[in-house]
Amino acid sequence: MALTTFPPTAASAVDEQKKIEHQIELATRAAALVKDETTSRGFRSFAEEMKQKLRRMMRRGKVRARAYELWEQAGRPADRDLEFWLEAERQVEEEREPRKGPSPS
Repeated sequence: MALTTFPPTAASAVDEQKKIEHQIELATRAAALVKDETTSRGFRSFAEEMKQKLRRMMRRGKVRARAYELWEQAGRPADRDLEFWLEAERQVEEEREPRKGPSPS
């Protein structure tokens, strides 16, 4: 992975996001309209898989953008892309943790 490829084209990421959101919408609608419970469950399961994919995609985009920022702040050094990626993952996860709330004791 080369950091010089960052950030990806915004248009392609937006297109992919819209495509997934559309698939979620269609599967959710189909699940509500279908009379057969097995088929309905299949549509709901597909919609949930697409939601998870969308969350992963959005997280990856946040990591990618943060890694790029870190790389630029460090003066764009060569051969340290993994270091910046891992730090960006850590920071994005750290930002996400407080939103989960405290775990029950």
